Amino acid sequence: MPKNKIAATAMALAVASVQAQVVPPVDAPYAPGAISIHVDATDLGQRIFRVKESIPVQPGSLTLLFPKWLPGNHSPRGPIDKIAGIVVSAGAQRLTWKRDTLDVYAFHIDIPQGVTRIDVQYQYLTPTDGGQGRVVMTPVMLNLQWNAVVLYPAGHYASRIDYDASVTYPPQWQAFTALDVDRRDGDSVHYKTVPLDILVDSPVYAGRYAKQYELAPGAKIPVRLDVIADAPKYLDAKPEHLAQHRELVKQALALFGSQHYDHYDFLFSLSDQMGGNGLEHQRSSEDGEGVDYFSDWDAKIGSSDLLGHEYTHSWNGKFRRPADLWTPNYNVPMQDSLLWVYEGQTQYWGNVLTARSGLRPAEASRDALASVVATYRDGRPGLSWRNIQDTTNDPIVAQRRPKPYTNWQLREDYYSGGQMIWLEADARIRTLSGGRKSLDDFARAFFGVHDGQWKQQDTYTFDDVVAALDRVQHADWASFLRDRLDGKVGLTSGIEAAGWKLVYTDQQGALAKARASKSGMQDFFYSLGFYLDKNGKVEEVRWDSPAFNAGLGTGMTVMAVNDLALAKDTLADAVKAAQSDKAPIRLLVKDFNRFRTISIDYHDGLRYPHLQRIAGKPDLLTKILAPK
Repeated sequence: MPKNKIAATAMALAVASVQAQVVPPVDAPYAPGAISIHVDATDLGQRIFRVKESIPVQPGSLTLLFPKWLPGNHSPRGPIDKIAGIVVSAGAQRLTWKRDTLDVYAFHIDIPQGVTRIDVQYQYLTPTDGGQGRVVMTPVMLNLQWNAVVLYPAGHYASRIDYDASVTYPPQWQAFTALDVDRRDGDSVHYKTVPLDILVDSPVYAGRYAKQYELAPGAKIPVRLDVIADAPKYLDAKPEHLAQHRELVKQALALFGSQHYDHYDFLFSLSDQMGGNGLEHQRSSEDGEGVDYFSDWDAKIGSSDLLGHEYTHSWNGKFRRPADLWTPNYNVPMQDSLLWVYEGQTQYWGNVLTARSGLRPAEASRDALASVVATYRDGRPGLSWRNIQDTTNDPIVAQRRPKPYTNWQLREDYYSGGQMIWLEADARIRTLSGGRKSLDDFARAFFGVHDGQWKQQDTYTFDDVVAALDRVQHADWASFLRDRLDGKVGLTSGIEAAGWKLVYTDQQGALAKARASKSGMQDFFYSLGFYLDKNGKVEEVRWDSPAFNAGLGTGMTVMAVNDLALAKDTLADAVKAAQSDKAPIRLLVKDFNRFRTISIDYHDGLRYPHLQRIAGKPDLLTKILAPK
């Protein structure tokens, strides 16, 4: 291309860039007034949310934004590809909109003189298959996330744009949300006016089959478990199981000593059709489990830590959040450097509160922790080239997409790797203080401040975390944290400091057995070095394991073991036999349309992680998991 054409092209691009700039947000109200948004959620068969917004405006340029950077996702994952049919009008006049070519989440509109209100209609085409994204509409339930259906004016903080929201639900459905109801018109529910940030933080679960449980009966501040299910038979909780959910609330309040909500709703779906979920909000959480959460509950195995984790986020992440993760609206980029606090300490407290409440009994809680300890001692070879701090970039880098070799690539290890750091911090505080202090004191002082406040959040920095830890127990916390975050020391010393050690045996614990029975997964991760799904597909191979070094790859399918067709115990029996038979274990694998034999020279038997007491050392772990 001639130089003059190159220069002209560069100039044109520069001009376009200037013209396409979106007005940055300022802390000022949206002067024209409240925006009304109505969602018709009745098209269950085609799974479409139909949206109408009525926006007061002033003549001139207007830019409408679709949320890009989503709280709780920590990344630019706004589903812009699922918005369609945008029509903008002022009375009978149709107005032209133009998408910004540099920021496709922005739509520019010229508002003519004399126009004081525009109407915007569009559809949110929800996934009809899991391959398109999480399914949020089924014939009997739906999950409405306001960030997926709202367009909002650029140039203002989300907290300064008011919305009057309403939804038309299918007949005879019950809807649950943290939003307060203003009035009802038949199947339409009109909610009280709230700023955009509260609207987006208040999703809806609605369903044909629904039931609400009070988790803090008689309390001034209600906490509710709002359940929707695929069928009525899945709604009923056993009294002793429900009592554990109520104890979860009590233990959380005992830990944090405050409530940063005027009411709280666990929005809980029990479904094999709607996609599972776990997403935090300040006055609610979106939680999804399988249909058998209540019906197949086993007191010896217990429940998952999902509710404990998301409830903790009301304090850690929503009320108090990292300064670089807070943004004035949903189109300003987030920074995730402190996710090891936001998610890592939440992972820690979610597991602890699940144990303290009895939702997971003591033995199962230790089994769950053993799995995490094994992961960070033996199951994450990728820590040789990446550190926990770098994984805080994963929501932006990987967009939470699956990876073929997670143990080598690493994947959001700030969660469980962060959990290991905070376990060690807890044990360190207890030891240095002679048992007088613990990480509980940090949680209460750091996250429990300003009881009752929820409309205004507090932000924090790394230095704030260090200073708060030092006030609880004086020590060099900056070096302690940085050494572990930056990979200078290992992550599993906390379990020994708490009086336990990791061991391997040839028997799975009850919790692992229950998970394997439910999923059909076969676990050879710490022996041969891989997992198999119920169909024999290799789910993940551990980097540099015997299987990896023999040539087994993620995605292959094991068809036979030592010339025997793969069945439930075929491979486990072969691993046991190989302890005395020095011949390699032969796997016939299918790799696309090819078959080949892989020989694994392994003879050390089955290996499953467990925790074992260290004789003569104080048992801090039992104290950590004990109810307050």
